[in-house]
Amino acid sequence: MDYRNLGASGLKVPALSFGAGTFGGQGPLFGAWGTTDAREARRLVDICLEAGLTLFDTADVYSNGASEEVLGEAIKGRRNEVLISTKTSLPMGDGPNDAGSSRPRLIKAVEDALRRLGADHIDLLQLHAFDAHTPIEEVLSTLGDLVRAGKLRYVGVSNFAGWELMKSLALAEKHGHPRYVAHQVYYSLVGRDYEWELMPLGRDQGVGALAWSPLGWGRLTGKLRRGQPLPEGSRLHQTAEFGPPVDDERLYSVVDALDEVAKETDRSVPQIAINWLLQRPTVSSVIIGARNEEQLRQNLGAVGWSLTAEQIARLDAASSVTAPYPYFPYRRQEGFARLNPPIV
Repeated sequence: MDYRNLGASGLKVPALSFGAGTFGGQGPLFGAWGTTDAREARRLVDICLEAGLTLFDTADVYSNGASEEVLGEAIKGRRNEVLISTKTSLPMGDGPNDAGSSRPRLIKAVEDALRRLGADHIDLLQLHAFDAHTPIEEVLSTLGDLVRAGKLRYVGVSNFAGWELMKSLALAEKHGHPRYVAHQVYYSLVGRDYEWELMPLGRDQGVGALAWSPLGWGRLTGKLRRGQPLPEGSRLHQTAEFGPPVDDERLYSVVDALDEVAKETDRSVPQIAINWLLQRPTVSSVIIGARNEEQLRQNLGAVGWSLTAEQIARLDAASSVTAPYPYFPYRRQEGFARLNPPIV
């Protein structure tokens, strides 16, 4: 396993991390993802640790806290061997203070997460979404208090817009609050919007990307094929409406390119898609998921080797789209590109 610094921090994280969204399995979305119980989770954690994968990512909203509880059971007795990443801010109830990033909400959310995880600290807490109702200074000062209390080691965000992240970083620097070192983002061969603004921001400000859904919300598993119906057992039947949309023709163009490279390398389609992400700038770790041991071992096979520059170029070409304004001139016109050359 390759280890990388998490953004500009001193924390080393594995190139692959494990997403525990399949743990617990409650509700229409997470129940479709997986229903892994504590016994099964312990086996998956065993396999991860054997492979050098030490970072496990979850969230309070995953199965209404059950994911954190199952993860806590799975790592019991070996807390010092793992890194725990969890998230908060999305609604956990209908009350006025059951969502967001206000001071009382963050303090309660951290205390609840620590209880469910059976831990005394969280290695990385990420805000699951930007809270436009709470002053950023309040959010940052509260996170600072939690860091100083020893309950958090590092802080980050997830699904932030560029201006939301940059304003937060600027205020953290101005007032001496902890800086966000990670941004958990959707990034895949069929979802490259991260590259337009958030990637340059991350490189400039030292914010590492934790890429979620590297297989495009289950579309890059190798099971979806042009002209064929959605496989009967695909979780997309239940979860497609929750995930990012993908144009069908673009999807199948990417799958065709993945098939070609998979044959050349004797690797699987998911392994190619994940390995491509590992070569991208600012990516600190790619979050893989698995409902069973077979899926986990398959995804772990995405490390320990690298695509060639020519293979990466083919995958780039198959997955490229025209950048939105104001970014497309910098990609298509020489005068703009000379001032701001692309980093990918």
